[in-house]
Amino acid sequence: MHRTYSMRNSRAPTASQLAAPPPPPSTTKTSKFFGRGSITNTLRRSTAGSFGPELAKKLSQLVKMEKNVMRAIELSAKERKTAAKQLSLWGAENEDDVSDVTDKLGVLIYEIGELEEQFIDRYDQYRITLKGIRDIEGSVQPSRDRKQKITEQIAYLKYKDPQSPKIVVLEQELVRAEAESLVAEAQLSNITREKLKAAFVYQFDSMREHSEKLALIAGYGKALLELLDDSPVTPGETRPSYDGYEASKQIIIDAENALASWTFETAQVKPTLSIRRTEEYVDEDDDEEMAETEQQWADEQKVAA
Repeated sequence: MHRTYSMRNSRAPTASQLAAPPPPPSTTKTSKFFGRGSITNTLRRSTAGSFGPELAKKLSQLVKMEKNVMRAIELSAKERKTAAKQLSLWGAENEDDVSDVTDKLGVLIYEIGELEEQFIDRYDQYRITLKGIRDIEGSVQPSRDRKQKITEQIAYLKYKDPQSPKIVVLEQELVRAEAESLVAEAQLSNITREKLKAAFVYQFDSMREHSEKLALIAGYGKALLELLDDSPVTPGETRPSYDGYEASKQIIIDAENALASWTFETAQVKPTLSIRRTEEYVDEDDDEEMAETEQQWADEQKVAA
């Protein structure tokens, strides 16, 4: 999280930032020809997957769409950080308790923006893995095309000149093409399943981590709200002086520690399946229980017979 517990103080740079300062912000402004929502961006989205091997076109479209999803998340992260800063600036003009709590809430909301940026990096791993399937699809297309072309040539010759000696030659070529195609298709089948599982493991793991960390931040945010005295006052009445500065700071520290120590092993939300588990997920105790049940059923059948 932040190395400061306030949005109104400058953040201390990290060691890596001191060693290699980041480049200045881009000053390029969005126009109708370049940038998000531009003509070129719209053209790129509409033509995604229109080029390249036929077999890989649909997955190419998906890969392009997922890139647009990442851009949307990136924009959301930037806007959320800006909103966090504005919340703190607005709160500074209010009474002490509102000022302190909005400042600390800004810290938490800013952290959500940083989590979204981390989520983008992990989401990109999912997209890159899908690109691996797209590439193997593209490499398989030529073997399919070659086999189809030879098949059509044989059919044409059998119709036009059934006695042509080229038919035998083409049939031999077709046998070789089919053998090559079998190898390519098997490789495509294996890699598709391997990378599809790996890709969505990346995505679902990143979603799970992101969601649970958001839930943690939401919990600590509600704890900050408890520091606000929202009891109504009558005109002229003065509220008790605010003394929650240490408490609000400690909430931020606790949030920082909770986020830093989160692991999949400590995750709170775990799926519960209602479907029957496959043998792969049945433990040894279940195996023994199932064997006993099957034996009991067999014995009952013998008695009945």
